[in-house]
Amino acid sequence: MRHPLSTYRLQIRESFTLDQAAEVTDYLRDLGVSWAYLSPILEATPGSDHGYDVVDVTRVDPARGGAAGLDRFAAAARAEGLGILIDIVPNHMGVSEPRTNAWWWDVLRQGRASAHATAFDIDWEFGGGKVRVPVLGDHLDAVIDEISYDPAPAADAPDGLIRYYDHVFPVAPGTGTDAAASGSRDAIRALLDAQNFELRFWQDEAADLNYRRFFAVTTLAGVRVELPEVFEATHAEILRWVREGLADGLRVDHPDGLVDPGGYLDRLAASLAEASDSEVGYVLGEKILEHGEALPSWWKTAGTTGYDALAEIDRVLTDPAGEAALDALDARLRAGSDLPALTGWHDLIHDTKRKIADSIQVSEIRRIVRGLPAPLREEFEAEVLQDALAEILACFPVYRSYLPAGRAHLDAAAGEAEVRRPELGDVIEKLVPALADTDLEIAWRFQQTTGPVMAKGVEDTAFYRYTRLGSLTEVGGDPGQFALDVAGFHSAQAARHASWPLAMTTLSTHDTKRGEDTRARIAVLAEMPERWAARLEQFQGIASTGHGPFDALLWQAIIGAWPASASTPEGLKVYRERLHAYAEKAAREASEVTGWWEQDEAFEERMHAVVDAATGPAAERVRAFVDEISAAGWSNGLSAKLIQIVGAGVPDVYQGSELWEQSLVDPDNRRAVDFVERRRLLAEIDAAGAATPEVDATGAAKLLVTSRALRVRRDHPLEVYRALEAAGVASDHVVAFDRGGVSAVATRLPWGLAERGGWRDTVLLLPETPVTDVFTGRTYPGGPTALSDLLATYPVALLVS
Repeated sequence: MRHPLSTYRLQIRESFTLDQAAEVTDYLRDLGVSWAYLSPILEATPGSDHGYDVVDVTRVDPARGGAAGLDRFAAAARAEGLGILIDIVPNHMGVSEPRTNAWWWDVLRQGRASAHATAFDIDWEFGGGKVRVPVLGDHLDAVIDEISYDPAPAADAPDGLIRYYDHVFPVAPGTGTDAAASGSRDAIRALLDAQNFELRFWQDEAADLNYRRFFAVTTLAGVRVELPEVFEATHAEILRWVREGLADGLRVDHPDGLVDPGGYLDRLAASLAEASDSEVGYVLGEKILEHGEALPSWWKTAGTTGYDALAEIDRVLTDPAGEAALDALDARLRAGSDLPALTGWHDLIHDTKRKIADSIQVSEIRRIVRGLPAPLREEFEAEVLQDALAEILACFPVYRSYLPAGRAHLDAAAGEAEVRRPELGDVIEKLVPALADTDLEIAWRFQQTTGPVMAKGVEDTAFYRYTRLGSLTEVGGDPGQFALDVAGFHSAQAARHASWPLAMTTLSTHDTKRGEDTRARIAVLAEMPERWAARLEQFQGIASTGHGPFDALLWQAIIGAWPASASTPEGLKVYRERLHAYAEKAAREASEVTGWWEQDEAFEERMHAVVDAATGPAAERVRAFVDEISAAGWSNGLSAKLIQIVGAGVPDVYQGSELWEQSLVDPDNRRAVDFVERRRLLAEIDAAGAATPEVDATGAAKLLVTSRALRVRRDHPLEVYRALEAAGVASDHVVAFDRGGVSAVATRLPWGLAERGGWRDTVLLLPETPVTDVFTGRTYPGGPTALSDLLATYPVALLVS
């Protein structure tokens, strides 16, 4: 089975097509990359910037280059010696524009008689034989006059269309009438009653939807790939890529949404083996592991997409000594805003998950209630069952179980739920056997629901409320775990090397809340918590939302992502616009004061005023603090990159992150990448006699570290993982390991290191073998080596014997 040594993620879209990706394959080769890694390329909703809303599983998206574009990209990649990894989306399809999705359109037109009716996870009985479509701006009676019937036949709508502003829907066969075409209110209502779909108020999606969604995204409808015919139909084009040598591996998006992730991976592995004579079998699963959780050992996958590695790398570069002071700062901010004191991360996420279960996941929970065994439904009221299920979901400790594996998680959740809600003890005890019975549909529906409650409650809510140190609130991380010591980090790396050596590792993705170098700069605050507290107080004096913890989140983002381009008026304007978008999303996701459904205009006005002040009158003061901590942030960024690329697993470089990656949450992290500038800088660094680049705002030093580390990884087998030891007063400030003739050396906690006088007597204990640092070209004899010498130019070294 072929597998990558490293990957480079490219976001393929209309503004960066497969042909444009083909043009950078030579750059990827020069950078040292092993495989190109493409975002989803099947046809997506028109204008989609990410591709996870597939509307046609039978072809490569013409807007992204089409089948011919994929052929040309593959030819270019092969010419440069690159493999190809492609992201696929088996869990759901995009339905925001029904007419662009032929399967969904046909289901809306023909209902259960459609050939594609079984492809989607629809509760037909609950919908009275109809698909509920929540697109109306109000309840039907209030907007009926805004709905019209267009009887003109079309190839995909022989009986005409129902129109509601920009929304169009196909009329069921034989149901159109002249009266409806004339605009008669009663006739329009009768026409609607005759359809295989029901138009509903958009807010009904939370409680009364009758099809499974991706998380709470109503425009992404769940697909039943557990059915063999649906699997075959949704994977035919993907397997063609494999048969024709256009793909060497696959990244599976959100397998936890499927009925049986392990069964799906088994089927996918068998299909890949058949399509490629067992040459193609490298498959990654986008699985979010909670702290201490192991990936299911029976899954036919090379491993996860790397969020677990991200959490470990970030935490070994975070100063544990800052935790108490940052907790105290957070407590003061909460008290000053008349907010209740936090009782811990676990309690916070219980409450935010419960909020999700009581709001945007009600439709899914009610479907479980409807599927419970009759004796349970007869003994307890539906509202009581819903309440108990919501409490178990709020207490569930991981994304999901895979029964019979994971029964302990269900028992633990039920036990905690009984403690928190003793009045529900009887119903909870009687629910658990049903939820654990894999012969019942509701057992796997419950497993499909724990993930959305976790994701929306934790990543998309609690992460924006738990603001003591923003670099820790990242996908796949447990913010309750503040830091990781060096010994713990080495243990985690050794475990990855032993168990999942081909799993991906990452520092930035299209889903991360903050880019890797935004987090690297924010992490410095843990080394100087008192100084940060004083600065935050000054910044709040300039502008405040009136909500102390959110002020901390927003000012950390402003400082962490502050780009070099903000030194010009135009660059500052662009950054201001980015921050406005981030602030709005962060505040509404937190949903403490304002939200997506209902906005607090006064709060949002204050929030935007903070951004305007930070990038306006106070810009120089903000820039001064950024300048103060930038060097330490750059040190963290270089250390993280080296550790990731040379460490255990297969490193992915997210597009553009070979220079400073100071993005914020999506869509900010999907901005266009300037490959011309990166190509130019790499050529300068590679030129004969070129001076070693400075560690500065250009990011050239990071490009040096990234390219040299990737090339070493490509050219040297990294077959072992052994921790290296340091001795001396600053030995806690280095992370070093040997991969078998290749050793990585990285600085940690650089602010504190400088404050305490640098490396002084600290040495790295190397074997008595000469080594060369590929970053500087300097050679060392081996044995005890002074870190003050080894790390004199850069905070990192890559030693090759």
